Amino acid sequence: MAASISGSCTCYPSVGVAGGRGTRRSRTTAIRSSFAPCSPASSKPSTPRIGSKWPELQGARDWDGLLSPLDVALRGELVRYGEFVRAAYASFDGGAAPSYGSCMFPSRSLLRRAGLPETGYQVTRLLHAASTSAPAWLMSLPCSSSSYIGYVAVCDDVDEIERLGRRDVVVAFRGTATCGEWLDNFKSSLTRLRPLSGEDEEDPMVEAGFWRLFTAPGEAHGSLQQQVRDEVRRIIHEYGGKGMPPLSITTTGHSLGAALAVLSAYEITTAAARSNDDAAPPMVTAVSFGGPRVGNEAFRRRLEESGGKVLRVVNSDDIVTKVPGFRVDDDCGGEPAKRNKARVLPRWLVQKMGWAYSDVGSELRLSSQDSAPNVNVVASHDLDLYLKLVAASACEDYIRQ
Repeated sequence: MAASISGSCTCYPSVGVAGGRGTRRSRTTAIRSSFAPCSPASSKPSTPRIGSKWPELQGARDWDGLLSPLDVALRGELVRYGEFVRAAYASFDGGAAPSYGSCMFPSRSLLRRAGLPETGYQVTRLLHAASTSAPAWLMSLPCSSSSYIGYVAVCDDVDEIERLGRRDVVVAFRGTATCGEWLDNFKSSLTRLRPLSGEDEEDPMVEAGFWRLFTAPGEAHGSLQQQVRDEVRRIIHEYGGKGMPPLSITTTGHSLGAALAVLSAYEITTAAARSNDDAAPPMVTAVSFGGPRVGNEAFRRRLEESGGKVLRVVNSDDIVTKVPGFRVDDDCGGEPAKRNKARVLPRWLVQKMGWAYSDVGSELRLSSQDSAPNVNVVASHDLDLYLKLVAASACEDYIRQ
């Protein structure tokens, strides 16, 4: 699995509203795309005024009616968030060592120097993750060092806040780049999360490698989990409250970064559920590009019940989105085996072996088969391809009409 979950940093060398019910079905929309009629994703996306429509675009109604055909405003938002992920790749400097990487740019100029000069956002914190998965024969390398893996940015431009209808906070993550992160990808067994109450019928569990990377403290930084928690708390304290624009938090990432985006959304929403604050928490949404599975069915239920929204953008030819483990959902027991690989093995065995995963949230499924039939496994996972597919899907919907 690790070889598939490549963030492909070499591709860019220079450059949550009220939660839904936990028993809800994970919805999937498939769109077959063609690149020909569309401009590349690297061109500046259109920026329609969103205004009061923003909760719907962030998943307040689980993107009902927005995915097929793909809503024009949602298409622009997906490309925009994808560009924030691209900036996390572009600002990563992994040349010093195969086991460590830093940020090439200071936070004040990161977005501009990474190719996003006019976002209306300002980076407020760089995020680092520590991998402790190096075996003994690699201990001579600094694999336990914290590597730059993403950033937090806050919209601070008055015109952009007005266009978006709220002040948006972006938490963006790159994909796999260091040796320790590659090793973490291999740890595909499930690990239990601490219970929030004694009412859970099943223990929420997540992929051990992703959770370890999320929670392990580094030498110079706390854990990624703690960094996200502290910065979000600070931002809510500074920008929340009466007389302020509505606040939203959008976690986004590609590949390994998509898994971290889901875990971050989980951390933010469950922390809000545990707090005694009477104020309504901000809406938290995870936008995942080419993300692997993260946890089991109980994890999916807890995330959705806490108010977290997840939109997974998936290329049907991308193997990374089909791993790790086997998909086992409470509401898909009657599906034919050919539509659910988990039916290849008995459900009890899949769960006993720690391979029972669930797809969280809603899914926008894209396909590049018509336009790029010879794309290989690695190229099918590329972030650039994902952004082109999103851009092209809107063009194709227009042509069909």
